[in-house]
Amino acid sequence: MSTATGFRWLVIPDENTAEPSRDLVGGKAWSLWRMRSLGLRVPPAFVVTTDACAAYFANGGLPEGLADELETGIRLLESQLGRTFGGTRRPLLVSVRSGAAISMPGMMDTILDLGCNDEVETALAAESGDPEFAAEVHRRFTGFYGRLVLGCTEDLEDLPDTASVRAAISADTGDSVPADPWAQLRSAVAAVFQSSRSRRAIAYRKHYGIPEDLGTAVTIQAMVFGNLDDDSGTGVLFTRNPVDGTREPYGEYLQRGQGEDVVSGRVTPKPLSDLESRWPSVHAELLAAAECLDREGRDAQDIEFTVQSGELFLLQSRAAKRTARAAVRIAVELVDEGVLQPDEALSRVTAEQIRTLLRPEIAAGAADGAEVLVSGVAASPGVATGVVVDTPEAAQANPGCILVRKSTSPDDVHGMIAAAAVVTEQGGATSHAAVVSRALDTPCIVGCGSGTVESLVGRVVTVDATTGNVYAGELPTSAVDESEDEDLRRLTEWAECRAPLQVGTAIAIEPIFDADTGSAGDLGEQLPEIPRGTKTVRGAVFCAPDGVRAALDAGVEAIVASHRLPVLLAAIAHQRRSA
Repeated sequence: MSTATGFRWLVIPDENTAEPSRDLVGGKAWSLWRMRSLGLRVPPAFVVTTDACAAYFANGGLPEGLADELETGIRLLESQLGRTFGGTRRPLLVSVRSGAAISMPGMMDTILDLGCNDEVETALAAESGDPEFAAEVHRRFTGFYGRLVLGCTEDLEDLPDTASVRAAISADTGDSVPADPWAQLRSAVAAVFQSSRSRRAIAYRKHYGIPEDLGTAVTIQAMVFGNLDDDSGTGVLFTRNPVDGTREPYGEYLQRGQGEDVVSGRVTPKPLSDLESRWPSVHAELLAAAECLDREGRDAQDIEFTVQSGELFLLQSRAAKRTARAAVRIAVELVDEGVLQPDEALSRVTAEQIRTLLRPEIAAGAADGAEVLVSGVAASPGVATGVVVDTPEAAQANPGCILVRKSTSPDDVHGMIAAAAVVTEQGGATSHAAVVSRALDTPCIVGCGSGTVESLVGRVVTVDATTGNVYAGELPTSAVDESEDEDLRRLTEWAECRAPLQVGTAIAIEPIFDADTGSAGDLGEQLPEIPRGTKTVRGAVFCAPDGVRAALDAGVEAIVASHRLPVLLAAIAHQRRSA
């Protein structure tokens, strides 16, 4: 991508020019440049930069000159595709997507099919020969706009036609979707900017330590239609299994669907084998593109794609969110493949992920004979026990509970962060609930079927998100032994050679400071003060990252801990940041 002369707020796609700044164009647009530079098929697009987002909040509205530049960007798309925005013959529709510099999947808004109105619907019907398709595009766009731009709180998804969606929006907001495509575009860009300050985005940034002032770029891209005909569809492909890290494609495909259908969890898609059986050549092209992106990205990739009338289009590729188990397996395997050196592999796994992986699992035999209340797709592994609640607000008020929903949306994220596990009635392994739970490393089971919420709410249950079962009551658990897990053992060996201190159970370099022997009055929110000259520290507080940092800053040479790897990784991470 390059910033064409005269543009202040836009970046125009051009695969023949230098790599753009991810901070300026966001991760989504950066991935478009990368895919185009690799010769992969990507719908044309242009990008409104993060500078424009900052100016939007500074000025309280779209910055001066942006409206004119938006028109210029659209004209460029028109010239590339031979279509007209708002036209009555071969109309151009676009998607308007958020894209922060740091990936925040599911946190900010996307609007599809923008540019539709009554006249455009008629033109789409004439061009496609399918009035039902055109009507569905119009209905979907009206719902997107009403919900994300006008703030409609009604459930619009199941309304049968555009007229009923319009009526619901008007009744709820007193407003209506403008017929002018240019007005639609300007308001949509502002709405995406505004979504970067939504409650769910703020909660996500806080949870992951992402700067609060991180804005978003806006990618405006020509639409391709997965819902056009029986030879069309949409899907998500992970180049490596994001649950266990296995080196195999993992994903789902939905015939006659659009991308939001898969990620929202409202519809349960089919495995990628469904695409293979329908379109072997498209499936083969997709796998070849996935292999290319995995190799060039030097990491597992999460790829969104659409098939329109048998032609494959790639919409996004990013480093895949993954469970702790998958992070460990992928890091070790990339070393075995010669892609990474051990130093870099250690940077791909965090101390928190290892602690998650070492959490208890259901004890051998404990589930035999236990009552299975519901079953579904194991989307993010782990075990958790708690009382079931059915709203994100209840989850936030009762941390450690089990959040059960029909499906989840970005508005549920604050509750998902607080919950010990997430269970849904609908959705598949690439639904919103699944993807966000994997990012949070929270146990998650999806697609448990209708009636799950009603049957579970208020009960104490054990969620086994490795098998996909939800059991009645509390089951006993057991823990993973890091010394017996081959991937963990290898990571530990690499970490021991590179860590700035020793970690183990039998280390006793004098003098020793034991935080656990202090009086109750010495305990508080602050870390205990380490006496000058201490060489070894002991105590649970020194197994957490803050305690490891304090020990290193005090010149400590050894930490006594039963689990070595998380402490070693925290020490290496602190050393890296301090360098």
